[in-house]
Amino acid sequence: MASVQNYKCLACGGPLGFDAATGNLVCPYCDSTYSPEEMAKEAEKNGSAAETSVGGDESQWNTDNLSNDWGNEAENLRSYNCPSCGANIVCEKTTAATSCPYCNNPTVVESHFAGSLKPDYIIPFKVIKQKAVDSLKDFYKGKPLLPNTFAASNHLEEVKGVYVPFYFFDGTARGSVSFHATKVEHRSKGDEDETITSHFQCDREGEINFKMVPVDASVQMDDDLMDSIEPYDYKDLKDFSTGFLPGYLADIHDVSVEDCFERANTRCVGSCIQAMKETVTGYDSCRVSTQNIKLKRGDVHYGLLPVYILNTKFEEKKFVFAVNGQTGKVVGSLPSSVGKAVGRFFRHLFLSLVIEVIIAAIICVTSSDFLMDFKNDPLPIFVALGIFSLIFAGVGLCADKKKMNTVSAAVEAKNYTAGGIKLSYSKDAFTNKTVQVTSRKTK
Repeated sequence: MASVQNYKCLACGGPLGFDAATGNLVCPYCDSTYSPEEMAKEAEKNGSAAETSVGGDESQWNTDNLSNDWGNEAENLRSYNCPSCGANIVCEKTTAATSCPYCNNPTVVESHFAGSLKPDYIIPFKVIKQKAVDSLKDFYKGKPLLPNTFAASNHLEEVKGVYVPFYFFDGTARGSVSFHATKVEHRSKGDEDETITSHFQCDREGEINFKMVPVDASVQMDDDLMDSIEPYDYKDLKDFSTGFLPGYLADIHDVSVEDCFERANTRCVGSCIQAMKETVTGYDSCRVSTQNIKLKRGDVHYGLLPVYILNTKFEEKKFVFAVNGQTGKVVGSLPSSVGKAVGRFFRHLFLSLVIEVIIAAIICVTSSDFLMDFKNDPLPIFVALGIFSLIFAGVGLCADKKKMNTVSAAVEAKNYTAGGIKLSYSKDAFTNKTVQVTSRKTK
């Protein structure tokens, strides 16, 4: 990897800034453009790249790739510390940090950049700042419980482009999983309904390879928020160079690689189980009964991924959103209006009642037994309709609430698998059958 002393325009000597729209370094004074690779080669004669060893261990993640040797590149960096939340960020020396990207504290203290891990890789920003803001406005749309005044009255206090630190894990998950699967059949005999359930044991053995499973390494950045902003497309992954930093901030990792092992393990094991489960097809249900998954842990890399942090306020409460700086994906939690929630509940309730009344009317026309039951004792039918309507309305409201929060923890890493699951054993065996009989009252 190249060492860099500075990035000045070769034509006029002005400081270069990275333009996310073109992927080039641009001079604000004479409009000259250069590729980061071009400038890195230009400065390569002033430094040398550090070499690291690679290896693997079945029982432990291999961290030999990680290095804090920045060489001459450290001369081109500045470090800032936020006294409010403790964030420690780094940027190219021509970038002025006026506020913290995490808590928006207006005071940041400049200090001398010292060490920390040097990234192996970086994905440059592709989304420009205005596009990130527009994406957030689009994110507001279609949210049924969003207060009418939120989009109109809230304002973005500041939009910061931040390179967030991540560890990347390579490895292989292999093992066996037994699934309990069922097939359900319904039959009617006279005034009885039969539910016949066939049970199967589905055994799978195999392995799946993982490449660069990301786990964020920043205390200030919410883990679930970073999980939700995925996936990143590694086709844009580049060897790290400070040439991509001008105009942006970079968070310095403050979570040790050892503290990230558990999250990496969970995602790899979860993906292996899910991949095997997807091979169990043709059943009405499928759940894990037993599992035995082992990890062959490989190399760990370190790099920076682009994220826009957008801070906004509503009714004196702070809301933080994140925009994937490569894809434009927006994630975050929105406020909900109590009045709208009540309105949506009764809307779902009304719609379900209308549908159920129509269905009941059709059944009355086609079934004399049902019509006779209704005439003799309508109360049970009305109670059943009411219960089903309440359930429908509750489910509908839960679905509305789910749309207000797009943040959730990742329990798998299917976007970072190499080649999919490779099965070495697969067997489905019938175990037993159960029959449930329900009598229908006939008059």
